[in-house]
Amino acid sequence: MSEPRRRAPVVVAIDGPAGAGKSTLARGLAHALGVPYVNTGLMYRAIARAAVDGSLDLDDAASLERLAEGIAFDLDGGDPASLVIGGNPPAEELQTPGVEEVVSRVSRHPRVREVLRREQRRLGSAGAVMEGRDIATVVFPDADAKIFVTATREARESRRGRERGEAADVRTRDARDARTNPLEPSPGAVVIDATHLSIAEVLARAIDVVRAARPDLEIASATGGVPGG
Repeated sequence: MSEPRRRAPVVVAIDGPAGAGKSTLARGLAHALGVPYVNTGLMYRAIARAAVDGSLDLDDAASLERLAEGIAFDLDGGDPASLVIGGNPPAEELQTPGVEEVVSRVSRHPRVREVLRREQRRLGSAGAVMEGRDIATVVFPDADAKIFVTATREARESRRGRERGEAADVRTRDARDARTNPLEPSPGAVVIDATHLSIAEVLARAIDVVRAARPDLEIASATGGVPGG
């Protein structure tokens, strides 16, 4: 029986527009590196869902800040380890259109972002693949590797439509996200255009980026199956 791989002390920051394939890449890369995968967007979605369920005013920054501070975020024991919220895996309800419509209103509050940035630094402090906005610029500006995944709007709409079984309006999502942060690569980020690439090809390119940044790491092969999602 092979011994478990030792967690590599490496932080990779992944950003990009909605539907570009960030989550699939981040999960596969975390598995290859033997580090946790943290989808920070789900953290904002958890607050948005709780705010809607609690009928909170989405313009009330103080109430949203208190709500964010009261939600427990941690990592599970999976391979790769991933985010748990309040002791449970992220609920499917976090991906519903109702949450999609309001999450940008929640995430634009600086006080909410500061609470979650603090949590994100804690979750990634021992090494992780971190996916989401702010990661490469504010949360881990000195990340070992920064990757910006992009694709044409048509490709992103098609991908999200396949994933969720419904038409996807990424133009509207892009406009909402841009109100908080510009949809552009952070300084030092390597851009991967996934428009015409398979999941395995995107993962292979990302592994090359990490190898170039951290040649001391032992990285598992990108072959043998790539997680979906």
